[in-house]
Amino acid sequence: MQHFIALQQKVFPEVMEIIERRTQLLKTIQLLQPIGRRTLAEQVKQPERLVRSEIEFFQKQQFVDITTKGIYMTTEGQEVVLQLEQYMKEITGLEKIEQQLKEKFNLQKVIVVPGNSDEERRVKQELGKACVSFLKKVVQDHMVIAVTGGSTMSLVAETMTPLNKKDCLFVPSRGGLGEQVENQANTICAEIAKKANGEYRLLYVPDPISEKAYQSIIEEPAVQEISNYIQNADIVLHGIGDAVTMAKRRKTPDEQIQKIKESNGVGEAFGYYFDKQGQIVHKVRTVGLQMEDLKNMEHVIAVAGGASKADAMESYFKNGQSNVLITDEAAARLLTASYSA
Repeated sequence: MQHFIALQQKVFPEVMEIIERRTQLLKTIQLLQPIGRRTLAEQVKQPERLVRSEIEFFQKQQFVDITTKGIYMTTEGQEVVLQLEQYMKEITGLEKIEQQLKEKFNLQKVIVVPGNSDEERRVKQELGKACVSFLKKVVQDHMVIAVTGGSTMSLVAETMTPLNKKDCLFVPSRGGLGEQVENQANTICAEIAKKANGEYRLLYVPDPISEKAYQSIIEEPAVQEISNYIQNADIVLHGIGDAVTMAKRRKTPDEQIQKIKESNGVGEAFGYYFDKQGQIVHKVRTVGLQMEDLKNMEHVIAVAGGASKADAMESYFKNGQSNVLITDEAAARLLTASYSA
């Protein structure tokens, strides 16, 4: 297969350009349907005239339906996209990179989507879509799914669709009244649950929290009940952040931010800050999920991308408890740059 692809690239390079363009168009339609031609052209940064021609081709092949609301993907189109995604992974070498990341970080599953989410919001949406797709493969009836906050997880919520499972319960991994509402775990948890047709419980406590307040709050029966769900979740969906960026977002005192910088903190997850060696250099007191809780959970799914987060991701996975990584090409290539099988 690889020999054939290499030969095709040499003899018919224009064919590869067409395949890449049509793959991008179909994936964008799948992600944003229903979508108009003009919006589609803007999303893929292609001339509207060219996009119109490609849509006509897709319609003849029965890959898409065109209605007054916009362009929709057909069932056949969905199947074609799946096949094209696998083909493009072979062409670009992403399949090999996924395997390298599995071995490097000792993970059960790695999914790499093309692009750099630092530069294109569409790539972040692809991360969300890939997370939803994987979640559907592993979720079962009556499972509890814990969800963190953050901008990447908000894209998971945006792309969520019904899970078609019975009595699934979504819970926030921790409180978050100090963050922007749209990035709080409570907000994202509720949105994911509604779109997945699941139930949800919320945790209304500040994050971070003082030690004195923590000891008082955890005695509350309502907090104990939701904490029990969180600490015994079957699946965790979480992001990974840049240490200093996350500290500032949480309105961390300047002296603590300075401590994180002096300790060479580069990554953050679950309120823990890590240096390049994966050592914890700072921890925020939170009510909810703790790192030690992750050891007994079946699926801990990290979703993070962008070249700017490569160091943060590497620092977390040095000692992290996640067993699934969903990332993008830009971060993945940096993470495997010095890898030798």
